[in-house]
Amino acid sequence: MNGATDLNNALRRIRSVADYQLGKDVGTRLFPEDVEIIRSKRTGRIRFVYLNGERLATLRPTDGLFSLGIAGAKRIIENASSARCLVTVRDDVSKFAGEGGDVFAKHVVEADSDIRARDEVIVVDEEGEVLAVGRAVLSGDEMKAFMRGVAVKVRRGCVEES
Repeated sequence: MNGATDLNNALRRIRSVADYQLGKDVGTRLFPEDVEIIRSKRTGRIRFVYLNGERLATLRPTDGLFSLGIAGAKRIIENASSARCLVTVRDDVSKFAGEGGDVFAKHVVEADSDIRARDEVIVVDEEGEVLAVGRAVLSGDEMKAFMRGVAVKVRRGCVEES
């Protein structure tokens, strides 16, 4: 197998994982043709995806799904209207989430109904600006219904990366 075929197969694979995990047609918008795919030196499996030196996503070896970077989250918000991984929080707590603080259910304004507990999510403010990425603790419907508890465990906020 030559290098171009291997790259095309890897690109097709990461795009299909993104479509499955984050929403229909997210993969092609998140991962353009010129992404850099980094493989594990030990196993040869895909580990990281970069674009212009910024990490878009990490492919987790435990479940074969992505952990998003802030750059990846921003690409999804800018390019993919069909993304099903968004959690919108009130503007008065956006600074806290942007600094990496967990999102509480009482601060959630909107959450996609397709979100399940343990899903990768993008936290945005009421204007749709990316604040953070993390993992859902509750389903999207629970986030909207509950008034107590953590809704999203934030892994990385935007302010941390700047």
